Amino acid sequence: MAGSLTQAQVEHFRREGYAFPFDAIPAAEAASYVAKLDSYDAILGEEAQKQLKIKAHVAAPWIVGLARNKNILDAVESLIGPDILLFGTSMFSKKARDVRFVSWHQDAAYYGLDPQQEVTCWVGLTDADTENGCMRVIPGSHLGADAVHDETYDPQNMLGRGQTIRDIDDGKAVYMPVKAGQFSMHHERTIHGSMPNPSDRRRVGISFFYMPAHVRSTIGRRTATLVRGADKYGHWDPEPTPKTDLDPVCMEFLRQSWSRYRDPDMPQAAKLKAS
Repeated sequence: MAGSLTQAQVEHFRREGYAFPFDAIPAAEAASYVAKLDSYDAILGEEAQKQLKIKAHVAAPWIVGLARNKNILDAVESLIGPDILLFGTSMFSKKARDVRFVSWHQDAAYYGLDPQQEVTCWVGLTDADTENGCMRVIPGSHLGADAVHDETYDPQNMLGRGQTIRDIDDGKAVYMPVKAGQFSMHHERTIHGSMPNPSDRRRVGISFFYMPAHVRSTIGRRTATLVRGADKYGHWDPEPTPKTDLDPVCMEFLRQSWSRYRDPDMPQAAKLKAS
């Protein structure tokens, strides 16, 4: 299989469920994207990140362009092969002295993918470290059972449903700091989250959710964007491509996608398996 990861890095990801850090873009380019995001706040009438969830790559050409970044896709290809679909994208921004957090959870809980081979890449648009609430993971947790999540809808929780896995031993956590322009990767079943940001620095990042083209949706026909290779299977419908920043047609598509994801009637993967 082609790609940029060494065999040792691939084996580590298979065994532990995560890998970091890797270089994607220059820090100056990352800073320019933060400025773009800041400019969206006034247009949207709220923090842009509150709307840039699940399908944020359709919101602006630069976001889908970053999703197609060669350095990112080369690393992803090492893990899932050359035919890559972008299933989703979410923005995560914590202000200085921000009490918001991301609870322990598995991406796979609501993704509805079969087989579960999705890889999430978290790209730092600012430095993200232990002082300002970088991502952390539970090593090897992707090899365990699907966890049931308690849906809290906590307003301080940055996840759509405040979905939380209880009784996780924080002492087992590995923190994944990245510099601006670097990224980390984790398997969709790896338990992960992040703490609040008590520091005087912002923490801004964007998550891209990649899957091999052969993966199917288990919860009906849905959409994805081809970012590398070919889609020989046709399991997913194409998505709109943004012509401008905050393209109105694409933003409506994004809002509808986010609403469906937050729908409390959409079951968790673990509960589906148990039923």
